[in-house]
Order: sequence, then structure tokens, then C-alpha cells
Amino acid sequence: MRARLALLAARQAVEHREIVLKNKPPEMLRVSPKGTVPVLVLNNGIVLEQSLDIMAWALERLDPEAWLPADEATRHAVWALIAQNDGAFKQHLDRYKYPHRYGLADGTAHRDIARGFLEHLQNRLAGHGFLGGAHFGLADAAIAPFVRQFAHTDPGWFAAQPWIQLTQWLADFEASAAFAQVMEKHPVWPGVAGDWAPGAP
Repeated sequence: MRARLALLAARQAVEHREIVLKNKPPEMLRVSPKGTVPVLVLNNGIVLEQSLDIMAWALERLDPEAWLPADEATRHAVWALIAQNDGAFKQHLDRYKYPHRYGLADGTAHRDIARGFLEHLQNRLAGHGFLGGAHFGLADAAIAPFVRQFAHTDPGWFAAQPWIQLTQWLADFEASAAFAQVMEKHPVWPGVAGDWAPGAP
């Protein structure tokens, strides 16, 4: 989702290929043997296999909404916050959302640990309006999809928390035109032999 958000914000045209991970087309595995999504194949043959790499690539080409912080200190802080999200928070989110995959009876212990990061986000939002400053940007787009997963794991529990700004920030994200656009359903790519095309200029 966050890769699509950045491509949309950066106005980068792509040829979208919807993949079912239980039935990965051989053409996908040929260009990206690790077999995970997203994958972006550029016209020059370079393959980007991580969502953050795709976000950075897109926004470095064009950043009309100023998602990338202008000053170095803020940019460093934003990437550090995203690293926290992608590291410890995501580990606890996975165990909260899918406890049986990890041999757990339930995920409440990991939910309770992960709430510390959410409280940190709440404090940032209360102070700045958005995670990286005064407007929606890189940190918001990179982190919102994971907070959304957390919130939807137990909506009643999440709604009962005293996170006024965080709850409103997530609601605004889910109500945005960009969210609606990147969540549009696409036909599953059948993976016909030789049918892989570069993903972006």
C-alpha cells in the first residue's frame, strides 16, 4: 500500500500486476526470486524489491506534495521513526494479528507492548498534526498502513484507547482519495509466459 501511495503522490505511471502469493507467476520469480511484493521493475532493468526503496525512488524523481522533509535533521528523524515501525512495532503487530503462526494462544501481550509505539505516534500527532511535520508526508504514508492493520485486529479495543489524534489521523487516511485509489481492486495477473513488462519509466 505504501509503495502505491508514493508512486501516486510522485505521479509515476506504472503497469500494475496483481499477484496472488499462493500462485506466484514464474515471470515474477524470474525477476525477483525472493517472491514477495511489492516488486517494481524499471525500464532500465533495475528491480526494486522493498516498499521503502520504491517510495524513495518515486519521491526522489518527483515530490510535488513535499513528502520528503526539506532539512536533513527532520529527514533523519522521519527515517528513524519508520525504522521503529518496520522493526519492533511490526514484529509485535504480526504476533498480535497472527498469534497462532507463532505458537501463541493469543496476541494480547504483543498488543500491549506495541501500544507504546502507538502512544509515541499519538504524542507526535498531538504536537505536529502529522508524523513528520505540519502536513501529510513520507512518515504518514509509510506507517499508516501498519497502524490500520493494528486498529482492525480488534476495532473495539482500539476505539477504547485515549488516542484522539491518532484515531482521527487514521480515519482521515482511510477517508482520503489516495487511499481509495490505491485500494482499488485489480484483476489477478495470470502470469502468461513472457508477459512481464517493466513497471515504470
